[in-house]
Amino acid sequence: MVSGLHAIIFSPEAEQVRAFFREVLEWDSVDAGGGRPIFAAPPAELAVHPADTSSHGLYLMCDDLEATLAELRAKGVELSTGVTDQGWGLLAAIRLPDGSELPVYQPRHPSPPHS
Repeated sequence: MVSGLHAIIFSPEAEQVRAFFREVLEWDSVDAGGGRPIFAAPPAELAVHPADTSSHGLYLMCDDLEATLAELRAKGVELSTGVTDQGWGLLAAIRLPDGSELPVYQPRHPSPPHS
C-alpha cells in the first residue's frame, strides 16, 4: 500500500533552504528534474495535533496508485479527488476523517536511495 512519505517545504528562499539540507544536514539527494533536488530523509514520525482548522503539506507515496486507492477504499476511505497525470506522477487525494484532503501519488520522478 503506502510505501513512503513525500514532504514539501515551500519557501521564497528555496535555494538557501536546499543548501541547508545539502550542506548542513548533509542529506543525499537526486535531481528530480530542472535542478530540483529531492532529499533522502531519515526515518520519520507523524504527529496529529489539535487545531482550529485542518492543514498539512504531506503527500503519501505508493508504487501502484490504483491498487493503493482500491485497498484504501476497501477500508472505507473516501476518494476526494480522482487520479490525474501530473507528469511527475499520478496524483489523487483521499479524505481524512476531519474532512481535509491528503494527496496520494505514484511518483515518476527519481527518488534518492534510502538506507
